Amino acid sequence: MAQSLAFLLNVPETPEDQGPEPSPYDESEMHDSFHQLIQEQSLWAAEEGLELQQRGPEASGSDHQALLGPEGTVAHSTATLRILASMPSRTIGRSRGAIISQYYNRTVKLRRRTSRPQLGHLGRSARPSLRLYDLELDSTALEEEEKRVLLVKELRGLTVAQRDHMLRAMPLSLAEKRCLREETRTPRGRQGRRGLPSCCNRFQYACVLALHDLGLGLLSVLHVLTPWRYALKRIGGQFGSSVLSYFLFLKTLLAFNVLLLLPLLAFIVGVQAAFPPAPLGSVPAFTGLELLTGAGRFTDTVMYYGYYSNATLNQLCAAALDSGQCTPEAGSLPYNMPLAYLFTVGIAFFVTCITLVYSMSHSFGESYRVGSTLGAHAITIFCSWDHKVTQKWASRLQHDNIRTRLKELLAEWRLRQAPSSVCGRVRQTAVLALVWLLCLTVTLGCTLAIYAFSEFMIKSPVSTDREGALLALPLVVSLLNLVAPYLYRGLAALERHDSPVLEVYVAICRNLILKMVILGILCYHWLGRRVGAVKDQCWENFVGQELYRFMVMDFLFTLLDTLFGELVWRLISEKLRRGQPEFDIARNVLELIYGQTLTWLGVLFSPLLPAMQIIKLVLLFYIKKMSLMANCQAPRRPWLASHMSTIFISLLCFPSFLGAAIFLCYAIWQVKPSSFCGPFRTLDTMYEAGKVWVRRLEKAGPRVSWLPWIHRNLVENTFPIYLVSALLLAMIYLNIQVVRGQRKVICLLKEQISNEGEDKIFLINKLHSVYERKEKSRIGRTQEDETSPVLLTDDRDT
Repeated sequence: MAQSLAFLLNVPETPEDQGPEPSPYDESEMHDSFHQLIQEQSLWAAEEGLELQQRGPEASGSDHQALLGPEGTVAHSTATLRILASMPSRTIGRSRGAIISQYYNRTVKLRRRTSRPQLGHLGRSARPSLRLYDLELDSTALEEEEKRVLLVKELRGLTVAQRDHMLRAMPLSLAEKRCLREETRTPRGRQGRRGLPSCCNRFQYACVLALHDLGLGLLSVLHVLTPWRYALKRIGGQFGSSVLSYFLFLKTLLAFNVLLLLPLLAFIVGVQAAFPPAPLGSVPAFTGLELLTGAGRFTDTVMYYGYYSNATLNQLCAAALDSGQCTPEAGSLPYNMPLAYLFTVGIAFFVTCITLVYSMSHSFGESYRVGSTLGAHAITIFCSWDHKVTQKWASRLQHDNIRTRLKELLAEWRLRQAPSSVCGRVRQTAVLALVWLLCLTVTLGCTLAIYAFSEFMIKSPVSTDREGALLALPLVVSLLNLVAPYLYRGLAALERHDSPVLEVYVAICRNLILKMVILGILCYHWLGRRVGAVKDQCWENFVGQELYRFMVMDFLFTLLDTLFGELVWRLISEKLRRGQPEFDIARNVLELIYGQTLTWLGVLFSPLLPAMQIIKLVLLFYIKKMSLMANCQAPRRPWLASHMSTIFISLLCFPSFLGAAIFLCYAIWQVKPSSFCGPFRTLDTMYEAGKVWVRRLEKAGPRVSWLPWIHRNLVENTFPIYLVSALLLAMIYLNIQVVRGQRKVICLLKEQISNEGEDKIFLINKLHSVYERKEKSRIGRTQEDETSPVLLTDDRDT
């Protein structure tokens, strides 16, 4: 076998080397120096007459005509492979000497000072140049030791932080790093009095280390205190990302409700509880039925709108006048309760809106990443394992996660590769249209039933002695919400979708139509019919109690369906030998969105409704988790739920939150408040509380005249609203265009990478052909040299 080509470091100087050498601190010049180095080494090797491989005459046949191309894999000659193996991109990073030389140059850059001699004044052998790179894999120990000594000297001149950072970044083994760290420390025998750290320095280092350890401890505690961290990992590993998306969405809703509840507790509920109004009558006794109806003992509490005062809060309100308005005493606190009530609800909704939009944009950025998903299988196999895991249960959990992830990726790949015929598509479209028609018929029937029953409840009012009858409408609505999704699920079995993702999306769409239509009928029932029907009562309290009853009944029906419905379904499936049922993601997610919409609708009329929703979500998490582990199995057709969280947040933002915001805006701007209760009892609309406050500010003096100007020009004027809406649309449009531009740039870069690869293939083929011609010419000259003496001998003989 031929000797391997060795690029030596002791390069002889040429006349071209007398000029200024490229500085190793400039990256572009470093690249040029590297290119020049390769050219010089190649020319020097050619001048010395080094041959890559001795080939026989028999090798000049068809075996030499091997060209690279994208059609197939072509085997190059040994000489070509040696040239490829000697390329800098293939040697740097694998050679230990090259790594040491590379980081030696980096340390020189860090230690550059004005007191040090210029680089041009040093000898060529002492310059930190790219010529110190060892391009040969088997470098000698002497050269490597020289580089190591230079690196240790430079590391000793760095600060402790720079030295540690440089050592961590080196792609060496832990043993090599440990040896370098020990060698860079100053020996104890060589330390003088100046080398010993002072007491202040030692105290400073101790404080820094203590703070560092404290920070790491706090981070680990916060990481451990993440709610349901282990439970979510277990669900994701056993049931996949599709089922996990439901529990992650539940956790997101819990965060939204906590964010909504905090300002309500701080500025409305807590303040009113500290300064309670005078009781208007006897307080009813607690019977226990209030937990279901929300009426009775709960009516005259901070739970509902009617309890809150309509004046500036002070110690205790004086005796109420005939108008029912609370008269403030002297020395009252400067806290206008109507204004605080209106602004707190508005600001809480605004913060929720901003958080929703941010979560949706962040979710879009995480799930709809720009680029290709090629290589996801290899990345999952080789790059997913966390080598810091030491416990057995954690490694088993991580193993389950990776296995489920691979199942989902393979199922998605098989779905893309599956062929589909034209007849099959037509048949599936016809079945899909028929099923959609039946589902819309079911939705229309549920809507008519709820509307008819609500009209019946208005025509036959319930007396105060029959509080249990108030549960009739919530009971009917919750029953229809429970039965209709099962009908949809049975009809969906006729469709037989090839994609489980499409099946879930279709189910979500059908359930969403049902929920939104029902909520629309209920909103009309509350603001369009109940406001006029309830004359001698506080209609805001009634609406708040209705929403409380709907939330309680929805939770009870969800609980019964989870504990008994899924259990019975599992027993039937096991009896029929079909295995355990799958978790219905669409129905459970729409139940969460429905309950959250009820919470947003009732914030104005019941400020503590988010607290009830938080309790409900916490209980739902543990109940659903227990039922999932006991009664359900992993999806039979695994699928990757990469966009599910984005879809859930989008549905929560646009149909749910937007509808609740429109409902509350209509109640604030158009509906007349009750004249018997609440902070807006003496006003025509709730919005007039802001106008009354502005008129008071105008009379207060010129120091606060800017506040009325802001209200008049920014709140009452519609032009800023249109301007902000236009700017928002423009930002959305620009964001879309930026994403499209990024996609185009990535496509162009991929095409450029492909072209670069073709260029390399072309150059390698050219080099290969040049080498073959040179080899043929050498063989020809050799044969001529061998035949020429024979001819001369024959001539002499003749």
